[in-house]
Amino acid sequence: MAHSHNHTDSKGLSLAFWLNVLFSIIEVVGGILTNSTAILADAFHDFADAIAIGLAVLLEKLSGKKRTPGFSYGYKRFSLLSAIGMSLFLLIGAVFMCVSAYSSFIDPKIVDGKGMLYLAILGIAVNGFAFLRIKRANGHSHHSGHSHSHDADFNRKAIMLHLLEDVLGWVAVLIGAVVIYFTGWYWVDGVLAIAIAIFIGYNATINLISTMKILMQAVPENVDIKKLSDELLQIPCIENIHDIHIWTLEGNYHIGSLHAVVNAIDKNREVDILPSILQVMDKYKIQHPTVQIETSRSDCSLVSC
Repeated sequence: MAHSHNHTDSKGLSLAFWLNVLFSIIEVVGGILTNSTAILADAFHDFADAIAIGLAVLLEKLSGKKRTPGFSYGYKRFSLLSAIGMSLFLLIGAVFMCVSAYSSFIDPKIVDGKGMLYLAILGIAVNGFAFLRIKRANGHSHHSGHSHSHDADFNRKAIMLHLLEDVLGWVAVLIGAVVIYFTGWYWVDGVLAIAIAIFIGYNATINLISTMKILMQAVPENVDIKKLSDELLQIPCIENIHDIHIWTLEGNYHIGSLHAVVNAIDKNREVDILPSILQVMDKYKIQHPTVQIETSRSDCSLVSC
């Protein structure tokens, strides 16, 4: 049953992928024919989204692969490589867009407002349909109670956000097209293109920073080490918590290790203490905990804590 559900999800993602690819080609042709830099800028955005969706489908299959002796944590981090590649691709594209938009802003060319208008309506319809298709697949997975990985949910939410951004981008182009059609202010096209490029560049920068933080093994933003440590110290028999490390594999799967010092007399109560520690770590969404319990008399320096 779970297999048929995954098949439904993949169909939703595949449909969104092909819609974006085909529509990007239509946009490039339409952008050239209407002489609109804003539409060419949006074509680049849509094409980048198509690549992102394609990679998401591929990486979802890859990240589900079991761990191997060579990759003891499995393949989840492969998604970070695509995130870095995509962010850099979008940033470089945004710079090129700004340059071409600036030249069209300084020297406005005659833009076909009516053609822009038709393309914008088509853009809203295509991206809106893809967005609703993935949203429905996502909703279906929750209502029917299918087993579904958090990664897959995260992937779909990211893609839905991309498609929603595209819809909003096309709404902006639609407004611009109406303005150009009724006023003949061709410079509006350049302004729109720069706005789209800045928006893409801003999001790509945020994505790049958050991906680099994960690679640098920063503490996940939703985990407060001080609070976690204080909560662990509330557990009876624990005297000290140290050498605490929390990091994330790819943004969703958190890994944590710590040393808990207990009184030498309470060492034989390890059976009770360990589940309490693991319970607190689970509350902080740490899916892969490693705990070392020491007595207050043991010399931690011997194991280079």
